[in-house]
Amino acid sequence: MKRTLGERTEERLVQLSIDRITLEGNLTLPEGAGGVVLFAHGSGSSRHSPRNRHVAEILNQSKLATLLVDLLTPEEEAIDVRTAHLRFDIGLLAERLIGATDWLMEYPDTRNLRIGYFGASTGAGAALVAATVRAEAVAAVVSRGGRPDLAGPALKRVRAPTLLIVGGNDFQVIELNRAAFEQLRCEKRLVIVPGATHLFEEPGALDQVAALARDWFQRYLVPGESRGAEPDND
Repeated sequence: MKRTLGERTEERLVQLSIDRITLEGNLTLPEGAGGVVLFAHGSGSSRHSPRNRHVAEILNQSKLATLLVDLLTPEEEAIDVRTAHLRFDIGLLAERLIGATDWLMEYPDTRNLRIGYFGASTGAGAALVAATVRAEAVAAVVSRGGRPDLAGPALKRVRAPTLLIVGGNDFQVIELNRAAFEQLRCEKRLVIVPGATHLFEEPGALDQVAALARDWFQRYLVPGESRGAEPDND
C-alpha cells in the first residue's frame, strides 16, 4: 500500500520476511533521497511511536528515507506486554535489525543508499550490535535516550560514526551513556540536551534531537556532504 505525503514524498506499508517470520514496516521515500535511516524502537514501543515518527518526518524533509519497522511480531508483542522480556533481548532485536538491513540492501528503491540506524532506549543497544555485524553497510548510528551499554562487548567493535543524545535530566541514562561512550573506538559524539527528560517531552526538546540526528545522518549518509572529523564532547 502506498500513501502520498506530498508532491515528492511517498510512504509505503511494506512486509519484511526475516528468519521465517514477517515484520511490518513503514518505508517513506522522499524523491531524490540521499540515504535511508532504519529505526530501532525501544522498550514497549513500535513503529507507531509518535516520537520516532516526528524524528522521521524531519529526516524526510531533508531528503532522507526512513524505515520504521516493528521488530517483534504481534504474537511476540502480546507476550512482551505481559513479561517485558523480549524488549530486552538485544540479540533477538539485533538479528531482526540485521534482517531489515539486508532487506534494504535488496529493495530496488533503497539498495543504492547508505544506511543509518536510529535507536531509542533498548533499541540503541541492538542497533550498535547490528552495526558491528553489517559494518560494511551501516554508515552511521544515532541513539536517542538510548541504552548503548546493553551492546556490551560489541561497543569496542563499532566502526560506524555514532552520536549519543541524552536528556540533561535523565541522570541515570547519562551515566550509562558516558560509560558506553568511553568504550566506543569509532568516531563519536555525546550530546546532552539541557532540561530534557528521558522521553524528550519538554517543548522543543525532540526538535533538538531531530536536528542533531538530521545533521549527523546528512554528514555520513549523503554523498558529497562534508566528512571532516567531529570533536568528541559531552
